Amino acid sequence: MTQGEEKIRVLIVDDIPETRENLKKMLYFESDIEVVGTAASGEEGIEMAKKYKPHVVLMDINMPGLDGISASEAITREVPFAQVVMMSVQSEADYLRRSMLAGARDFLTKPFTMDELLATIHRVYAMSVQVRAAMPATQGVVPQAVPTEPEKLGKLIAVYSPKGGVGCTTVAINLATALCKVNSELKVAIVDCSLQFGDVGISLNLRANRSIVDLAENADDLDAELIASAMMTDERSNLKVLLAPPKPEMADLVTADHVRTILEMLKGLFDYVVVDMGSTIQDTELSVFDLSDRIVLVTAPDLPAIKDVRFFFELIEVLEYPREKVLLVLNKSDPKTGISVRVIENNLKHKVFAEIPVEARVALRSVNQGIPYVIMPGVDRRLPLIQATERFARGIIEEFAEKEEAVTEEKSSLRRLFK
Repeated sequence: MTQGEEKIRVLIVDDIPETRENLKKMLYFESDIEVVGTAASGEEGIEMAKKYKPHVVLMDINMPGLDGISASEAITREVPFAQVVMMSVQSEADYLRRSMLAGARDFLTKPFTMDELLATIHRVYAMSVQVRAAMPATQGVVPQAVPTEPEKLGKLIAVYSPKGGVGCTTVAINLATALCKVNSELKVAIVDCSLQFGDVGISLNLRANRSIVDLAENADDLDAELIASAMMTDERSNLKVLLAPPKPEMADLVTADHVRTILEMLKGLFDYVVVDMGSTIQDTELSVFDLSDRIVLVTAPDLPAIKDVRFFFELIEVLEYPREKVLLVLNKSDPKTGISVRVIENNLKHKVFAEIPVEARVALRSVNQGIPYVIMPGVDRRLPLIQATERFARGIIEEFAEKEEAVTEEKSSLRRLFK
């Protein structure tokens, strides 16, 4: 740690004395970390967080009295820049989901290694710096090393369908390519998170040994150079591509934590990160949903697909995601099916954000040639399929532009209050 830099203030909250003492000892010799206090209960943890204003709170999830979930919610309200890392001997998806909903930034499964602990602390501390930089000085301690403006993060778009065969990968690839096409200044990446059987590589005619596995193996030491070395470039559009593992069995080498770390880094490097997902919902998918700015939910005009999408909307209510986070896309739209946009909207009680018409021959030729149809040579640019996809991409850009305008206006109002 160089002169003038702050130490990372850490608060430990755990009802087991041995755990508190062991964590304190583990961090004692770290020159850039200071344990500002230890608490034996959720109630005590809240009071100490208000008093010491830690950057990072190591919080046990199961404690008598006020548990870690409730304590995290209170600390997040009282000390907004404090980043909570939940600790638990349980690693089930429900624990992870409840932790994230309570405001936790990361999750450590006991027992964890020293390397895992330090990597997590440094990762969430970086988030604390960004949060504090965006806050008025009256709301928290702003250290000398904090920049006056937070780093602008890119937008993460998760493209998902609970029903296979509806064209999720095709939508993801052509959306990402269309973003590059409608605004050549945008830096756009696509990540294949269908880890076992990802098709982004073959759909773009990209074959290489480099993949997300290379980043997962070095997740604790990620930087821009390492990420660049693992990504491919589609020269036709300048789209950057992070491929799925080359073999299905290698998917086990990439954990939900790896995916979360990689995507967080990519959001700092690109304007848009499009994530092509599988049709399951496990820890990895939940991590992507949590990090995403929008979930592009793809369906087709058939009853099984619509039924599965209805179940997904029920799930997001359980996950407490706002419905506006989901952009519903009707792919392979065909008036001959008898299921129109209006029928789907009435059935799902959700507006269709984009309608992409069926064009079977063009779509099949696109996949077989490994060229996104929005840039495929010899195809009339006036084709409804291409026009609709480009409108979809422009709609995404406009969606975020309107949101940023609203946030800017809100920040301006807050600044006026603190003058």
